[in-house]
Amino acid sequence: MIFRRNRKPVNGLERLHSEETFLAMLEHERLRSERSQRAFALLHIGKGQRLEKMEEVLKRIANDTLRRTDVAGRFRGALGILLPETNLAGAERVRAKLGIDKAHCQIYVFPSEEFPEHDDRRGQQKRELVASGSGPGKPLESLMVTRESAAKRAFDITAALAGLVALSPILLLAAALVRLTSRGPIFFTQRRAGLGGRPFTMYKFRTMVANAEALKSQLRCQSEQDGPAFKMQRDPRITRVGRILRKTCIDELPQLINVLLGHMSIVGPRPLPLDESMLVKSWARTRLRVRPGLTCIWQVSGGRDVLFDDWMRMDIRYIRSKSMWQDLQLVLRTAYRVLMVRASTG
Repeated sequence: MIFRRNRKPVNGLERLHSEETFLAMLEHERLRSERSQRAFALLHIGKGQRLEKMEEVLKRIANDTLRRTDVAGRFRGALGILLPETNLAGAERVRAKLGIDKAHCQIYVFPSEEFPEHDDRRGQQKRELVASGSGPGKPLESLMVTRESAAKRAFDITAALAGLVALSPILLLAAALVRLTSRGPIFFTQRRAGLGGRPFTMYKFRTMVANAEALKSQLRCQSEQDGPAFKMQRDPRITRVGRILRKTCIDELPQLINVLLGHMSIVGPRPLPLDESMLVKSWARTRLRVRPGLTCIWQVSGGRDVLFDDWMRMDIRYIRSKSMWQDLQLVLRTAYRVLMVRASTG
């Protein structure tokens, strides 16, 4: 950590907001920017910097180098400076004025016309907070992820290991049925948006014909889910064995491997395919601040019958009230729905 409590405050330190307050201000500015269509910038300074160098920056802050509307605070183990109504060029000028070299300062500008590294589409502007400088851009969510408790991660690992061992006969039988009844691989893999919007490969038992993704565009107009997500109750691409696997949710069990790898959690917002995730409204991308999961409020509250925006609101509600007690309740409710053969996850 750059800021140590056992050191005497230096000039400028009294102007620093706590990390919690700074994050709230950052979120407020993002919402204001979406309404006003005016840009803002964020300077993330100091990871790897010597404390003495940071004290020089703090002194410059104290000497009114920043405007009254600018905000400085502790941010992700370093220093964050929020610059309202500032574009990339303006942020670069502030960086230079503070005497910070580019190697120790990442500049984020919102909105940006750049694209996150996993979005290869052209001609479509995405309102993301994207970092300038070396390396690919990073979305706002990559900075504002919620820290996960050790208890939740321990629960995930324990539950995933226990599930893989206890359900191994079912997993082996499902794998054999998929292999013997249709052409194609046993597993269906797909790139999905994970924690902070970072892409990861999600595993499921294959329940569709081998060329299902190629046929998806032809069926898009028949989707029963509004918004960017694609859902069909009677999807013609699904095999006979696949229907059974989906009805019982056995097709989702390989995601226990994703949980062990740290890509997913037992409970959390369902990860969307990358192309669908990039099309959600800006406010809904708050769901990317936690690790995606096997189940969440949406699964036990109607699934595909819920409007897409309401689905996103359920995910955000989970994030704002998340606790181990809530996770346990959702696991039990999901298990009940599966045993009643009523669950249908995405």
